[in-house]
This record gives sequence, structure tokens and C-alpha cells, in this order.
Amino acid sequence: MKLEDLTPKQIVAELDRHIIGQMKAKKAVAIALRNRMRRQRLPEELQDEVAPKNIIMIGPTGVGKTEIARRLARLTGAPFVKVEATKYTEVGYVGRDVESMVRDLMSVAITMVKDELREQVREKAAQRAEEILLDALLPGIVPAVEGSEGTEDGTGKNVSSHTRERFREMLRAGKLEDKDVEIASSRPANPAIEIFAGNNMEELDLNLGSLGNLGNIFGNKKKKRRMTVRQAREQLLQEESEKMVDTEQAAELAKDRIENTGIIFIDEIDKIATREGRSSADVSREGVQRDILPIVEGCQVNTRHGAVDTSHILFIAAGAFHMSKPSDLIPELQGRFPLRVELEPLEAEEFFKILTQPQNALIRQYTELLA
Repeated sequence: MKLEDLTPKQIVAELDRHIIGQMKAKKAVAIALRNRMRRQRLPEELQDEVAPKNIIMIGPTGVGKTEIARRLARLTGAPFVKVEATKYTEVGYVGRDVESMVRDLMSVAITMVKDELREQVREKAAQRAEEILLDALLPGIVPAVEGSEGTEDGTGKNVSSHTRERFREMLRAGKLEDKDVEIASSRPANPAIEIFAGNNMEELDLNLGSLGNLGNIFGNKKKKRRMTVRQAREQLLQEESEKMVDTEQAAELAKDRIENTGIIFIDEIDKIATREGRSSADVSREGVQRDILPIVEGCQVNTRHGAVDTSHILFIAAGAFHMSKPSDLIPELQGRFPLRVELEPLEAEEFFKILTQPQNALIRQYTELLA
């Protein structure tokens, strides 16, 4: 069944396979996911009118807050990133800028899209890698032209197309896996220039490898390395796949995926809540909330691959709220998280109930060994 055909009940059933209990939270994320899928079916002029229903999960450590969000992202194939609110500081203080969470999400999406594009060209890249390996196995010999008996090079060696094809068959049969070959690898080395800075290093998000001929300074020159055929095949396959992937196309696809299906999980949001009667030792806490607010509301965040609109990213916040409560957050931020779900501490009977499910036979065996 396609993802867009899943009902909230079916989404909850899928989450039940991995997460014990917490039905309220599962239903909340299932409805939020369903609303996102329904939004994508609307005409483009109406899609901007539908805002995501952001969620706050309240519960102690270990009850499954992060796992619910992570499994939801895997189910949808959506870009997902988990961040901790305590790592961010108000502008003007030493620490990470809150906009870096969107840049982190963009990096995750780029990796996902490139992996998918590499998989699409894997067969063609494997053919190219095979030809390079054959050239390395027959050094100094020029492949015979199709229809000719053979080719003679400067060393007096002669090879026919039949010889090359015989090596190709041996290569495909795995008979040459442990044979050493010498190939030219373009694996980048460590940069020859080091950059030292204080805070906000993400603001220096420059693609130094795209500076034309200066790329050679940073180790992009090819270097001959000796390795086995098995190792060479993997490296060549990776390099040839990378060459065939259009970086600009990947960036556009990643940007579209983030703006429509991206999920950001903000953990420990209770740690930045300002409690009544507290001294002003942590003066940046409320400032962090004010900085997070425009990102949750929807704004343009500059990344190395262009500006990203955060209006339709799904934000899931979570915290134990032992020493504070959601109402301690600034009112504007509370309003951007309309759904609140309290997660229950896990009980022993819930754990043993999950062990009775057929797909968890391996867990049962492991539990019996521990006993």
C-alpha cells in the first residue's frame, strides 16, 4: 500500500510494531502526517493556506518521544533531524545559531537525495567501473577496436577483444577479487588550509571545493593507489556514481522535500522555559525561544544550497517538564504548538504484552537468555 493511501489507524498500527504503548502520541503524529499528505493533494494555490499542526510531547526520559518521531520520518521517507534546545543561545552569545537546525536538515536531505540518485545510476556506474578495472588489469594495452583482430601499442603487446572479454567474464565471476591493481583515486584528502574561528561556524558554510582550479589545493588531484579488485570496485563505483549525480538537481529536490515533508525534533525544550521566580542567571533562555519562534512560524533560512522556507516543516518539541510546564514558554511559541500529548511512563505489563507479538520472537529469546 502506498504511503498516501494509509489512514491514521494504519499509521498507528505501523508504529505499534516498534513502539510500546503511547497511543495518544501515536494518534497525534498519525493525524499530523495524514494532514500533510492531504495538503499535497490540494491545488498549489491552496497548499500555502494549510499550516502544519506542530506537537509538544510531554513525558519522562525513555518513554519513546524521540523514537516516535524517528519512526514517523522513516515511514514517510522524510528528512529528519533531532536537535537539542539547550545547545542554542540567543544572538550575541557564544553558541549555536538556531537557524543551524534548518541547515542540518538540509544536509540530511541532500544526503538522502544523492543516495537515491546514485542508486538510479548504479548500473551505468558499475559498467564504467568495470571498464576502468579492465584497463587496470591489462596495463599498457589499448582495447581492440570492435571488428578488428587486435591492437598493437608501443610496447609490442597485442590484445584481442576476445582476451578483454575473457577477463571481463573472470571479473564478473569473482575470480579476480584478491588480485592487486593500481587505480587513480580522486578521494579528497584533508584540506591544506585550516580555518579557525569562534562561534557560528555554520555561517562560514562555503563550498570550498567549488572554487574552480583552487580545488587542487584541497586535495582533489587524483593519486594512484594499489588495492585489491574488490576494494577498487567499491571505490570506483562510488566515484563514478558521484560524477553522474547532478548536485544542483539534488539540491533542488532536497529543498522541495524539506519544505513539504521535513521534520525537526526539538528535544529538551523544557530546559529553555523561563520559570516564575527564577533568577536571571540564564538570560539567554527566553531569547532562544524568541529566535526559534520565526523559524516555527515560517521564514526564509539561508543555506549553502539556497534559501529554505520553513512554513511547512513539521516541528515536534519534547521535554520532561519536571521543573517547568509548557505554559512557562513564551505565549507566541506556545501558540505555534497547538497539539500537546502527555506520554505515560512504561509499565512492566506493556513490555510483556509486546513480547507476545509474532514479530518479536527474537526479543523473547534474548529476554529468556538474560533471565
